[in-house]
Amino acid sequence: MNYGFDGKVALVTGASGGIGRSTALAFAGSGARVVVSDVDDAGGEETAAMIGAAGGTAVYQRCNVADAGAVKALVARAVQEYGRLDFAHNNAGINNMGADEYQDDVWDRSLAINLSGVMYCMREEAEVMLAQGGGAIVNTASINGLVGNPAQPGYTATKHGVIGLTRHGALRWAKAGIRVNAVCPGVIETPMTAPLLANPDMRKLLDSMTPMGRMGHAEEIASAVLWLCSDQASFVTGHPLVVDGGSTAA
Repeated sequence: MNYGFDGKVALVTGASGGIGRSTALAFAGSGARVVVSDVDDAGGEETAAMIGAAGGTAVYQRCNVADAGAVKALVARAVQEYGRLDFAHNNAGINNMGADEYQDDVWDRSLAINLSGVMYCMREEAEVMLAQGGGAIVNTASINGLVGNPAQPGYTATKHGVIGLTRHGALRWAKAGIRVNAVCPGVIETPMTAPLLANPDMRKLLDSMTPMGRMGHAEEIASAVLWLCSDQASFVTGHPLVVDGGSTAA
């Protein structure tokens, strides 16, 4: 769906592939100019090139969201290139599948990227949006931000934290014209899950975990992000939008 974002500017972190890439392409497909960000330079540059090849406008900026200074520079680049910032999808994150998240280094890295990184992004994005009179921010949480996960204390805690930050931002900036929401994906087929999906039995298991009988697609999350940024969601803020094929319905 084309939301008519001509003249608007969107920033997407974690956009070298998967959900971030799909969202960046969708923003461009609706007319927005896009700032693509990631720590994977090859993937990020490829996303920007894909947008250009489709007739859109994009630039790539490397950014480790756990570095507050790098985030400040990223948002400044958006303003430098395009003069404003209307939409932000704070999507960068990690999932330490198979790792012991009770280990100090794994726990600390999860908090730095998944939670502090979202806060740094929101803080810088909101500063620009406040100055221009409004905007929309969407953070990527997870269904593990709404329910427990016995295997991943770090991932679960940080994604719960993202929803808390989302609600905080929604309240803090509601009267300033900035809407802040979150998407909570279920099991989605992305490069992050690709190593697991190489095993046919694991693919069958992951499909079976969703009541609809299949994993979600990155484009389905991108559609939710764009809707939350659009005028069609003009009275929606502070909301964790679940896109999970029914996984949390029970």
